[in-house]
Formats: sequence, C-alpha cells, structure tokens
Amino acid sequence: MFNPSRDQVRQFFFDVWAKYRAGQPLAGAEQPALDAVLAHPEYHALLDQPERYRERDYLPEAGETNPFLHLSMHLAITEQLSVDQPPGIRERYQRLLKQHGEAMAAQHGVPGGNDLAGAALPVGVRFGRVSALPGWQAR
Repeated sequence: MFNPSRDQVRQFFFDVWAKYRAGQPLAGAEQPALDAVLAHPEYHALLDQPERYRERDYLPEAGETNPFLHLSMHLAITEQLSVDQPPGIRERYQRLLKQHGEAMAAQHGVPGGNDLAGAALPVGVRFGRVSALPGWQAR
C-alpha cells in the first residue's frame, strides 16, 4: 500500500502546482491532483510558497482545515471511484453529481468527504478507506 509521509504528500502537491504553473506535462496521479487543486483556488497562494507552508501544522481544534489532507481526500475518492471500492461508492457519487452538478462538490458529499480535511480520524479513514465510516452506504 502506498503510504507517503506528511512531507512527501506536501511536496507532491507543491510539485504538481509548480509543474502546472511552468506548463510542464503531468503524469499519473498528478492530473487528478491538479484537478483538485484547480477546484480549490483558496490553496493556490499556499502552493506558491512551499518554504512558508511545508512545515505548518493545521489544527482542527483551532478550526483549521489541512489543505494537504483535503486535497489528498479528493485523490483518495477519485481512486475509489475508479475501482468502485467500497462497492457502491460510484453509484452514490453519481447521485451526488446529479444533485450538485459539479465533481468536487459531489466528492465533498461522499461520506467522509468534508470530515477528512481536518479531524484526527481512525487510520483506516485517514488513508482513504471511506467504508470505515459507519453507515456510509445508507446515505
């Protein structure tokens, strides 16, 4: 299982943004990562300043959202949708997409989609196992 460190995840998003800004081609997970970044313009200035934000802590108890965790949530959901795991997530997402009319808003509606961004969650949830959230299929 792919289990990058906090620094690796952050550097990945900094690199994706820098490549995009430089007009360089993206490969693999970089394209869905960029899609998530482009859908969140509130993170663009942060990604332009890796030296300032690479080591910053984001505390949910202070009402902060961790932008790197939030963007990672989008990547995890994108991967889950591609393989329909847990079973039924793709169908749930399609209903949300019809309801919201926009991919990122629909992903926020996937169980855990808004919660993953800031809370200290069980390990299974933090690493993209949305099925670890009780009752997700019932929603």
